[in-house]
Amino acid sequence: MLREGDPAPDFELESDEGSTVRLSELRGKPVVLFFYPKDDTPGCTKQACGFRDAYGEYERRGVLVLGVSPDDVASHAKFKAKHRLPFTLLADVDHQVSELYGVWGEKSFAGRKYMGVSRSTFVIDPEGNVARAMYGVNAERNPDDVLAAL
Repeated sequence: MLREGDPAPDFELESDEGSTVRLSELRGKPVVLFFYPKDDTPGCTKQACGFRDAYGEYERRGVLVLGVSPDDVASHAKFKAKHRLPFTLLADVDHQVSELYGVWGEKSFAGRKYMGVSRSTFVIDPEGNVARAMYGVNAERNPDDVLAAL
């Protein structure tokens, strides 16, 4: 698990628009990196739409918002268009970045165990360090909790 003050692990992922996003190239401004399990599921939609609804405030504060899940680029593009999400979604199909950030692991749903992403959010400062590490966040409260932490 990452702790506040740790260097944020660098990564390179494909975006919903097909471009490549590299974390180290975003230095100079704070980044909110939120990990979610799956596009267009109830909790993930609440979380993403919460970030959408608060996006103006994130922009006013100069914060870049990025969502990450194991879904592919096509799924992200549909999810983004359907819910008018103004921020970039990143495809972590092989869950490598989720593992780097300590959010990939065993989960259970309806008595069934499986491997997946734990809903977690990281605030990365302009120098590339973890300013806040929030594991197991509440989907509805997460966007407001992150704003309060900035």
